[in-house]
Formats: sequence, structure tokens, C-alpha cells
Amino acid sequence: MTEKTNLRNLTLREIENLILSLGKEKYRAHQIMGWLYRQGATSFSEMTTLARDFRVGISNLAGVGQPEMVKVRTSQDGTKKVLSRLEDGLLIESVLIPGKNHWTACLSTQAGCRMGCKFCFTGRQGLKRNLSPAEITGQLTLLQFKTVEGPDIKSIVLMGMGEPLDNYANVLKAITIITSDPGPNFSHRKVTLSTCGLAPLIGQLGKDISINLAVSLNAADDKTRSALMPVNKKYPLEMLLEACRHYPMPGRRMLTFEYILMAGINDSPADAEKLTRLLSGIHCKLNLIVFNEFPASPFRAPRDKEVHTFQQVLHRNHYTAILRASKGSDILAACGQLSGMAEGSSTEKFMAGGGEL
Repeated sequence: MTEKTNLRNLTLREIENLILSLGKEKYRAHQIMGWLYRQGATSFSEMTTLARDFRVGISNLAGVGQPEMVKVRTSQDGTKKVLSRLEDGLLIESVLIPGKNHWTACLSTQAGCRMGCKFCFTGRQGLKRNLSPAEITGQLTLLQFKTVEGPDIKSIVLMGMGEPLDNYANVLKAITIITSDPGPNFSHRKVTLSTCGLAPLIGQLGKDISINLAVSLNAADDKTRSALMPVNKKYPLEMLLEACRHYPMPGRRMLTFEYILMAGINDSPADAEKLTRLLSGIHCKLNLIVFNEFPASPFRAPRDKEVHTFQQVLHRNHYTAILRASKGSDILAACGQLSGMAEGSSTEKFMAGGGEL
């Protein structure tokens, strides 16, 4: 039996072609996308503007499933971590991050991650598999229509579980759908992709679509960065920064470099001075993130004094360096803490005890 296509995997043009194959008018594709992404439909029976025979016909070829919400945990600061189950039983996590007058949806692009960054909880479990476009866009619609905060989601960050550029084709299609009309129709200016530094794909992304880019840097020399982030051995800083220099940022937008401060590793004034020289000539800003501790981590957060001194060095050298407040660390929802594990699961307890998957 042929597996049904999930319409959330398809762009408007692809849905049009599917409908034409049924001998129906292609404008129905606009109606279907409107039901999926504007009204949150999860079944054809909800799409009441479509004729019954048409719904039956297309349901024989396609489905409209999205991840199933399993649990929502709320942090003391209001951040919400959403655990979802995929059709094959794998669990992933998404995060709702509160802002002043809006919410940001942080989406995962993989179940697990194979990049192996030493400071990241997600990376300790390895890669289970890539997420499909439907599983990425489905996280968004789940947050939009199954949470009270959903209507106030105004921006999207691809900073959850996984390395987005390691799942390039599916992520690109998901972004295309998310920014499309009659899809969710988010502005390209409100979508940010975070990468650990897959240099060739940074260049490709810049050619394929115009969104914000955040690069997880975390060190100003190859020796330290390679120890923290194995990807640096393949794509060292010179190669990475060359790709960053050529990444197109429309208008006055700046490239973002994320720098996680870890006590005694990369938080000294000398590290800050080295960073200013490394990024010279790049139109960028820096997000400084104090390390978010997780079970069995060998790293620790620096003291406030060290963080302030590091930031001041950057300011004196005329860099915009923002100390980003970590949201949701008390529920393991902050940067680098997502695991996609049910609370109290045997796997979670095993990792908390320092075991390796």
C-alpha cells in the first residue's frame, strides 16, 4: 500500500499539482493551505468549504497530520516547553519564549543532533533522524492553535533540537511554507536560523532564501572551538567567517554571532580581545549567553563579574554585544538544554547520571 503524502510537506505549487491530478481546480490549494495554516485544521472533515466528494477523494491520497502534544511545562519566567510525539513515536521539544508584547516560537529541525557540541544537552543523544517539513511546520501550528499564547507568536527561531543546515532540504522547504501566503505568511525578517557553522551551506542558504542568520561561535581560536565543537575541525574559523562575510543580510540587518560563556574556557578579557580582532570588518552583533547548566555537564557558568568584563571589552571595541537573558533554564528549555525526553523517563534519568547514549 502506497504511503499517503502529508500535505504539510508540500508547497502551494505542489498541492496545486496534486489537485490537478484529481481533475479539480487548482485554486482549492489556497483553501487547503488556509485551513491548515490559518485555521489550524488537522483533518479534512474540518475543511467545510470543500465539497464532501472532493474531501473524500483527496483523503485517499493525502493526510494532514501534525505532531501530537504530550506535555507542556511552564518556567518561572513564563517560558513554555512543549513535548510532542511524532507518528513513529519519537519525542521532540519546541519552546514558546515570552517577549515584551509577543511570543517567539523556537522550533526543532531534527530528533537529536549529530554535531556533538560538548556544551549541548541535545547533542549527547546523537542524531535519531531528520524532521520532515510537515514535522517542522506542524510544530508551529501546534503552538499557534493548541496554546493560549499561539495568536501572539510573531517570530520564529530555528534553534531547537538539531542543526538546521544538516537537514537542509527539509528546513528550506519548511521555511518556504512558513513564509508563504496562503501559508502562515511570516515575514522573512521574523525568521532566524541558528547554525553551528556548516560553512558551505551558509553560502547556499544565502542564495536560496533571505532570512536572519545566527552563528554559534563560542570561541575565538580554532583550538578552543574545535575542543568545544567538533564541526570546527572540518570547517575552521577562517572558512566559517569567509562564508559569513558573504551571507546577504538585506537592509540594515546584522549577522548575529552567539557566544556561550563558560567559566575558565572562553570568558577571559583576552578571549574578548581576540574575538574583537576575529570579527573585524563583519557587520554583526553578538549575543552573549551565560552557559545553561544541565545534568552531568562538565562546564559551569561564569560569575557576573567575568560576564560584565567580557561584555565591556566588546563595547569598548564598538561591538553591539547583548547579554541575552536565558529563558526557561529551570525546566531545561534554555539554549542547549533540549532533549526530547519525557520527564522522569529512564533515558532522562540515565543521562542525568552521566551515562552516554
